[in-house]
Amino acid sequence: MAPLRVGIDVSPLALTRAGTARHIRSLLAELDGEDVDLVRYGFGGPGRAVVPVRDVGWYLAALPVRARRDGVDVLHCPTHRAPVRSPVPLVVTFHDLAVLRHPQTFNRWTRAYSRRALPRVARAATKLIAVSEFTKRELLELLDVAEDKVRVIPNAVGPPFTAEGEAAPGEYVLAVSTLEPRKNLPRLVEGYRRASLNGLPLLVAGAAGWGGVRVEGAGVRWLGEVADAELARLYRGARCVAYASLYEGFGLPLLEAMACGAPVVAARTPALEEVAGDAAVLVDPLDPDAIAAGLVEAIDRREELRPKGLERAKAFDWREVARETVEVYREAAA
Repeated sequence: MAPLRVGIDVSPLALTRAGTARHIRSLLAELDGEDVDLVRYGFGGPGRAVVPVRDVGWYLAALPVRARRDGVDVLHCPTHRAPVRSPVPLVVTFHDLAVLRHPQTFNRWTRAYSRRALPRVARAATKLIAVSEFTKRELLELLDVAEDKVRVIPNAVGPPFTAEGEAAPGEYVLAVSTLEPRKNLPRLVEGYRRASLNGLPLLVAGAAGWGGVRVEGAGVRWLGEVADAELARLYRGARCVAYASLYEGFGLPLLEAMACGAPVVAARTPALEEVAGDAAVLVDPLDPDAIAAGLVEAIDRREELRPKGLERAKAFDWREVARETVEVYREAAA
């Protein structure tokens, strides 16, 4: 039997190196070992100015035409940017529905486009992949999706995010987030300030985003976007990693930190609780005092949390993600 011919949209890689890009790159690497013939589709380059052209001209027009022309068996859009009509079976991965749940944290174009397009994308798709049970519930509630249309396939973690390897020098607390409103960085900084961690600095790794979010204050240093190998070094060397985001569909930095052996303090939100299990300190992200107490607790419980996090991370494997994704392709093409 000939391999399944799958078209996959890699356009998001031109715009971001954050969690969705990590998902796409890791999935592609593992799909190369599966019995599928991949056709990669991409549009545009870096820069936010290209986004409206991509959203309208590429996803609503050019991409479905090219998929039909190339005779693919399935078209996979690994983020919720996708066609609203497709001439071939369509699989769409939803990482979260933050733009519908918290629209005020996004720019005007993204809010308007998503409000109109996402319900149509969900209807057009033959199958939907949700990266967590929480995201599946969001799909059912916010987009009125039939439950049997959704398959939960969690994100995963792999090299260079392992406990083995060089650790960054010094002692510090680490946060990994794009600078955007829902990442809750001002409250994290305030919690860090209240924790009085004997001079430990707070390092924030992540790209500049939108919404005018800045991280500043005594002991706080923004590193900007860092390469994966350097990020893994930072995870390994951190006294603890803080992830206080107000809304996530999965929370990949939480998993990466645990895989690198760092104790984690995370927001007590549905997706992060789902990923962390009992391997992290969970706190109220709206309460800086709770965040402060969580930072102190995570550092104090470092020797207990490290093995728990390493064990928890083992349950999330990219090879299994690829295998389950191919199963969804076959179901969609049937």
